Amino acid sequence: MKINLTRYPGNIYKNLLPRDVWVWVPPQYHVETKQRFPVIFMHDGQNLFYPEKAYTQITWGVAEAITRLSGWGFIQPAIVVGIDNTDNRIGDYMPTRPFETPAGKAYLDRIREETEGQFDQNVYMADDYLEWMTTILKPQIDKDFRTRPGPQHTLIMGSSMGGLISLYALLEYPEVFGGAGCFSTHWPPLGNLIQPYLRKYLPAPGRHRIYFDLGTGGGDAIYPPYQQVVDQVMAEKGYSPGRDWITRVAPGAEHHESAWRRRFHIALRFFLGRV
Repeated sequence: MKINLTRYPGNIYKNLLPRDVWVWVPPQYHVETKQRFPVIFMHDGQNLFYPEKAYTQITWGVAEAITRLSGWGFIQPAIVVGIDNTDNRIGDYMPTRPFETPAGKAYLDRIREETEGQFDQNVYMADDYLEWMTTILKPQIDKDFRTRPGPQHTLIMGSSMGGLISLYALLEYPEVFGGAGCFSTHWPPLGNLIQPYLRKYLPAPGRHRIYFDLGTGGGDAIYPPYQQVVDQVMAEKGYSPGRDWITRVAPGAEHHESAWRRRFHIALRFFLGRV
């Protein structure tokens, strides 16, 4: 399948490192010229479209999955905005607000001591990253493409740390993002801080959808205890499994693009499925 992308090169905002942004439109975009389309913002853009750019030479198969499922009538066709990461990937994707509480500051002090300062090798810029996405990038995409700009048609997705920043984006900007797809979310850096943060900032159910998944093999094997805590908060807040929240376990699946590629269609049908 030939994949044509629109490139926005070298995006810079405040002290964020420059990064390219890639936009893919579904085949229907060029046929149904008066139609507007939902938008999926995705992190780690290098891994989405071209094998030669992907870390493992395996992509998520984003264009292929949306083309196939929308062609069959299973989902609404959607525009995908792939945002490249940078050398400060961990710093860009690490949520900061959970660390601003007294418990969060004490946790940071302990982590700094245990890691002998390695924690501070990254520059923690998640708030600037999301500010750039919501105030600069999204308005540009809405201007240049026929989007459906409301939150009910604006999704954000990623894996590992990309899953973490996707959830953070929805919680910090619930008026912008209506759904977050979090694949193999890398919970451990937040320790026990995720539970109080979620309890305070998770929007009331009814207007947002959240998709979680995880494997049980390889790097994903450490995630189940963390995910169980998150699931408990989701239930406490009134999110209904299958309606506005999914947590899916893939037995034996590892922490790898090939695994996320195999599960991507499930999230697409949850967020964009036609009734």
